[in-house]
Amino acid sequence: MKAIRRFTVRPVLPEPLRPLSGLARNLRWSWHPETRELFEAVDPGGWAAAGRDPVRLLGAVSATRLAELAGDRGFLERLAAVAAGLEEYLGGDRWYQQQSGGAELPAAVAYFSPEFGVTAALPQYSGGLGILAGDHLKAASDLGVPLIGVGLLYRHGYFRQSLSRDGWQQEHYPVLDPNELPLSLLREADGTPSRVALTLPGGRSLRACVWQARVGRVPLLLLDSDIEDNGPTEREVTDRLYGGGSEHRLLQEMLLGIGGVRAVRTYCRLSGHPEPEVFHTNEGHAGFQGLERIRELKDTGLGFDTALEAVRGGTVFTTHTPVPAGIDRFDHELVARHFGDDGVLPGVPTDQVLRLGRETFPGGEPNLFNMAAMGLRLAQRANGVSTLHGAVSRQMFAGLWPGFDPQDVPITSVTNGVHAPTWVAPEIAALGDSGVGEVPDADLWGVRRALREQLVYEVRDRLRASWHQRGAADAELGWIDGVLDPDILTIGFARRVPSYKRLTLMLRDRERLTQLLLHSERPIQIVVAGKAHPADDGGKRLVQELVKFADDPRVRHRIVFLPDYGMAMAQKLYPGCDVWLNNPLRPLEACGTSGMKAALNGCLNLSVLDGWWDEWFEPDFGWAIPTADGSSSDEDRRDTLEANALYALIEDRVAPRFYDRTADPAALPGRWIEMVRRTMTTLGPKVLADRMVREYVERLYAPAAHAHRALDTERARELADWKSQVRAAWPGVAVDHVEAVSASTAGGSAELGSTLALQVRVTLGQLRPDDVEVQAVAGRVGADDTIADAQIFPLKPAGGPDQAGRWVYEGPLALDRTGPFGYTVRVLPTHPMLAAADLGLVALPTEATGEGGGVLMR
Repeated sequence: MKAIRRFTVRPVLPEPLRPLSGLARNLRWSWHPETRELFEAVDPGGWAAAGRDPVRLLGAVSATRLAELAGDRGFLERLAAVAAGLEEYLGGDRWYQQQSGGAELPAAVAYFSPEFGVTAALPQYSGGLGILAGDHLKAASDLGVPLIGVGLLYRHGYFRQSLSRDGWQQEHYPVLDPNELPLSLLREADGTPSRVALTLPGGRSLRACVWQARVGRVPLLLLDSDIEDNGPTEREVTDRLYGGGSEHRLLQEMLLGIGGVRAVRTYCRLSGHPEPEVFHTNEGHAGFQGLERIRELKDTGLGFDTALEAVRGGTVFTTHTPVPAGIDRFDHELVARHFGDDGVLPGVPTDQVLRLGRETFPGGEPNLFNMAAMGLRLAQRANGVSTLHGAVSRQMFAGLWPGFDPQDVPITSVTNGVHAPTWVAPEIAALGDSGVGEVPDADLWGVRRALREQLVYEVRDRLRASWHQRGAADAELGWIDGVLDPDILTIGFARRVPSYKRLTLMLRDRERLTQLLLHSERPIQIVVAGKAHPADDGGKRLVQELVKFADDPRVRHRIVFLPDYGMAMAQKLYPGCDVWLNNPLRPLEACGTSGMKAALNGCLNLSVLDGWWDEWFEPDFGWAIPTADGSSSDEDRRDTLEANALYALIEDRVAPRFYDRTADPAALPGRWIEMVRRTMTTLGPKVLADRMVREYVERLYAPAAHAHRALDTERARELADWKSQVRAAWPGVAVDHVEAVSASTAGGSAELGSTLALQVRVTLGQLRPDDVEVQAVAGRVGADDTIADAQIFPLKPAGGPDQAGRWVYEGPLALDRTGPFGYTVRVLPTHPMLAAADLGLVALPTEATGEGGGVLMR
């Protein structure tokens, strides 16, 4: 018989053991070895059975064992030391508090994300976006950044993956009980659970309670709609991550954004935490948070445009997708039905909401509401997640800034990083304590082999469990004891399974791959893992194709597919592999942080030059797989070319270096070990989440806080009015004539170091010189006259207006580069509170404007 209701009976800890509860409820244990070791000492067998989850452990430990520990002086001393360490960590000044310009930093930052991967004990993530969000919170905690995380609590999480007998992905959705997770309810002063509520069409309401997780110093607020106050449909809004149809997703994103702001306000009111000055939207899913903040300001009497400017100043938007298909888009009618005076945001005009999400760029669909477009329009600062992804994003969203070249689109980049204490194996961390550069080759090689051996046993355990799920009996599985070898070159490949990540590129030439796996002198072995989205049958077919190859008795001891890829598996996989493989279609990998985690453990990367690898690749750190970008229109040919390049790299360079032991099989592969050492000492510091969060603070959060403070009601209204006037007057702005004079030019060429004196006549119409900036844009030019590596030279008004209303601008243009050189001029709006290219307005010369702008340098 099955129970009709489930609940948790919590143990009553003896008084001396009460600090264990606080340690279990703060997720710092997930990256703090001493705390984990303390919990393991409570009950070593129970620790493993509880999945190394302190909350589950304390819920299962016997009263007899608790009484025994309460009288164990040695254990109590350890407990006191660990509890004191947590108290010091939570209360002491850290990097953020020690900054000399601390007054310029935001009092608090609200960080919104649809998923958070903090620990396997809190399964609220599907892949890289969530793991990145979890690492962002943990690094912010370590640095003392006053962040508040905001997300949803999914009662079924993402999904658990298993395989059918024929290798087809199966999804399972276990029900998560928040009371069994490291969470606590946010409660009002009278003890009742706090609620947020959203008005829905037809007089319905969507209500949610707020669960809190403590991520070190950072509170993480998770909204949960599965409460009795809701009807059946509303209770299911937070059932699954990335599940349901279009309206279901819209309700999730309304709850995350609008409900999330209301949860933050409630939390700050109850806890005394400073109100956020900066709101960071991690991908477009949470973009509605900006509309809720506009509603708050409109309720104080501000007009929509004024409120929009005030909100934009304090908003940061991070895009993670390099393809339009990765963006959530909703039908206009569906969005309109949920907004407006009888909807979720009374007082916020529906037409203004729809305008923010309209696809005004070429190829856009006028009847769709684009969440990324809204996110960009609501944020004064935006970024991609690697240098290459920033460039891809500027190209992809250039249509939102018509008239600007993609390189001028105001989207910068902050390259992702990973949280070292979470992802570095303890054995590697111990090496770091003495300095990896000083560790003898034999010791470093010994640690790497030990980690490889740990992975071998982990793989065998997981593979046996997977085959049991597939219906196999123990009598069929004796071969598993011979799967993998701790002395063979081990390649790892693990990630989500959309088509662009090319899970099965390695299978392009199966016979050649088989030869690599079974090579008599330099064999390789491969560990593969990954989940396809439940609705993606194409991705499931890729998984099945890989599984069927790995099931072949000829190679199944050398290549394995492990189902149910998640944080617990990843923490064994990254350290145990020698090479981390990544072969996406370039440039569709926004960043790709799995290779960063592997690198921190001395694993070398073998990857297409995409995402972060394009930025930081050096031959000391691994290998770059050549790409056939010119064949992108023929995907089949491109895959063949790149697969052949991958095979050749492994066969000719990777495997020979790993097995390079001179003539003595007992010798060490010195060149390989040196690459491991360089990866850990030189690449390692670049890929850290600490570096990433510092960049966010210095380059985005601090300027956003400054803009938030500067855009008070009066200045926000002034800026909104000024923008309206400029938009109306801009059709009257034109570049009429350009002249360039230099004594050292002759015949279209000039001397290096000389100067052109520019004189430009512009018509400003109803605008004044204070409203615009006239610039010369100069640099090397290609065969099509496109300016590369452009430099900006502001020009100054020198007279006007004349009878025709034209102004003269002048300034020098330094000729500081040799070769083909060109320039143009442009007119941009300018205002002290205006971000670069903010209005998307620019006036450029026409062919009839004046003399040409190209000179040849020699």
